[in-house]
Amino acid sequence: MKIRARLAVVVCVVNLLHGAAIHAAGPARWTEQRANTWYAQQPWWVGANYVPSDAINQLEMFQPETFNPALNDKELALAEGIGMNTMRVFLQDQLWTSDPEGFRKRLDAFLTIAAKHHIKPLLVLFDSCWDPLPKLGPQHPPIPGVHNSGWVQSPGAKGLSDPAYEPKLKAYVEGVVGAFAKDDRILGWDVWNEPDNGNESSQPNEVKGKAKLVAALLPKVFAWAREAGATQPLTSGVWTGNWSDPSKQSEMIKIQLAESDVISFHNYGWPEEFEARILSLQSHHRPILCTEYMARGAGSTFDGSLPIAKKYNVAAINWGFVAGKTQTYLPWDSWQKPYVLSQPTVWFHEVFRQDYTPYRSHETELIRQLTGRGTPAAPARPGQ
Repeated sequence: MKIRARLAVVVCVVNLLHGAAIHAAGPARWTEQRANTWYAQQPWWVGANYVPSDAINQLEMFQPETFNPALNDKELALAEGIGMNTMRVFLQDQLWTSDPEGFRKRLDAFLTIAAKHHIKPLLVLFDSCWDPLPKLGPQHPPIPGVHNSGWVQSPGAKGLSDPAYEPKLKAYVEGVVGAFAKDDRILGWDVWNEPDNGNESSQPNEVKGKAKLVAALLPKVFAWAREAGATQPLTSGVWTGNWSDPSKQSEMIKIQLAESDVISFHNYGWPEEFEARILSLQSHHRPILCTEYMARGAGSTFDGSLPIAKKYNVAAINWGFVAGKTQTYLPWDSWQKPYVLSQPTVWFHEVFRQDYTPYRSHETELIRQLTGRGTPAAPARPGQ
């Protein structure tokens, strides 16, 4: 009896330790089977990176003084009308830190509007692009002739470089994801946009050693989102470098590919490059989402890339929707040479003009045709 009792104690201890180890490890990344089963139940996702035309950045989109539900409703109706069913939408950590309940309510209101138009947003938690000194309150007006001149990072340089700020970042992720973890109005969570984008050529206030700081945080962000109970898939899109050869992958790419439930990527190249990137990611045997493409002046167009995305059942989310304060119809080279006295011959991004007419009617008709959704377009204006 004593031996049996001792064995029972040993078994009990082993089980407790095993359970503690599982708990310490936290929720696991989705298996390939779970990811593919989920994706098989989804429609073909097509949409845009959405910033309302009256907002210069993420802060202006969601701050209480500038949050504009009526405009969101009008513009998302326009998206539904051409067959789009998703939008990639950027959040910002200071929105939560400064007013958790207010931000939650505004995000909930936005999701209600999106659902009204049968659109499921992919929500972006952090972003390494553009201004490293984000500030709440009134945002500066657009810099004339400059692409995306008011966009801000999340976290900013101070939050990224100060270890004491990390608990606030964790509280933001756990708070936002936790509030909407089981919300079927959300397609997924893009936990960090272009995490190793240094912006060195345009942002003198960048943190030194930024990539290493972000690489240390990125696995934690995935873990925080999972611990918050996210039932939607997590991802972080690869955008540069070698994706197919593990021996040549950067530390950041390895983290992104190893942690993502579904694989996402950015590509602004010609159709041949777009297809090659998709093929290079198929070895992961997971659903693939292209969360940024379509830069006409760089060779990336709806005509060239969208049929390829449909061929491989890859979600396609272009940059830009309605021309507005972000001015992303201007090309990237406007950072060095602002288009003040003249406009580019061809728009870089955006689908619609400020008056809500298509930049190219052929493009909106192509989206309707390929998705099999939307409503018939009005007769084109002369010259379209």
